[in-house]
Amino acid sequence: MTRTRSVLRLLPVLGLALGCLPSLADARAAAAVHQHIVVAKDVSAMKALAERLPRTTVSKVDCRQIPGICEVQAGTNLFYIDPTARYLIVGRIYDMKTHQDLTAARLLAINPDMLVGSAATARAQEADSAGLAPTHPQSAQPPAAAPAQKVSLAALPANGAIEWGAGNAPRVTVFSDFHCGYCRALHQTLKAMGAHVTERPISILGTRTISESVICAEDKAAAVERAYGDQDVAKRACDTSGLDANEAFARAHGFTGTPVLVREDGAVLLGFRPREFLESWLKGGA
Repeated sequence: MTRTRSVLRLLPVLGLALGCLPSLADARAAAAVHQHIVVAKDVSAMKALAERLPRTTVSKVDCRQIPGICEVQAGTNLFYIDPTARYLIVGRIYDMKTHQDLTAARLLAINPDMLVGSAATARAQEADSAGLAPTHPQSAQPPAAAPAQKVSLAALPANGAIEWGAGNAPRVTVFSDFHCGYCRALHQTLKAMGAHVTERPISILGTRTISESVICAEDKAAAVERAYGDQDVAKRACDTSGLDANEAFARAHGFTGTPVLVREDGAVLLGFRPREFLESWLKGGA
C-alpha cells in the first residue's frame, strides 16, 4: 500500500515533466522556422552583395557553413563576406580545432578537377581560375561558350596595359586581378623568371579603384608591386578606358577568371602554373 501511494504521488510530477517535452510536430515546426531564418539571411546577404559588387556573377551565398561569415560561390571560386556584405574576405578559412582547410575542402567539393593551392591540373585547363566571373555592362558581345584557345591582342589599347620585366625576355600578356591570390603567385613566378610581362588588369573582386590607381601611376611597374603587396597606390586622374577594353575583351573571349596568360603567338593559358611549365610554354611548348 505504501509503495502504491508513493507511485501515485509521483504521477503528477511525471505528467508535468512529460508535458514539458516537445512533441514531434513542435520539433518540426521549430526546424521549419530555423530553416526560414537561415534562408532569409542567405537572401539578405545575396541582395546586399549584389549592391556592393554589381559586376560579379554570384551563384550562391551560404551563411550556415561558418559562424558569423557567409560563404560566396561564384562559379568554381569562393570568397567570404559578413552577413551585411560590408566586409569582403579574400583568402582561406582554417578550422584551428580540426586543423582543416575549410576553403580547400569546399573548393574540391565544388570542382573535383581543381588542384587547390597549387598548379591547376591539365583537365582544369578550360575551367581553372582564381577569381570571380565578371559581368561588364558595357560589353556588346555575350560571353563565349568556352574560353578561347587563341586570341589576337592587336586591337587592345596601350593605355590598358602595364609593361614590366626584362625587355629582351619572352613576352607574355597577363589578364589579372590585384586581389587574386593565384595572380600574386604568378606575378612572383614571372618576376623570378625574368619574363617580359604586359599586365592587363580586370576588375573582378571589386578592384576597379585599385586598377585605376595602378594604370594612372607615374611608375606603373612599381604600382603593380605595391598593389600585389596590399599597399596603397596614390590616386591620380587619367584616361582609364583601357581598363574597360580589357574587361570587354575578357568577357567576349570567355575569360571568366584570373589569371589568364596569352603568349606572343596568341595561345591562351588559363590559371596559374609552376615555373617549369611556364618556361616550356613560353618557348612554344605544351
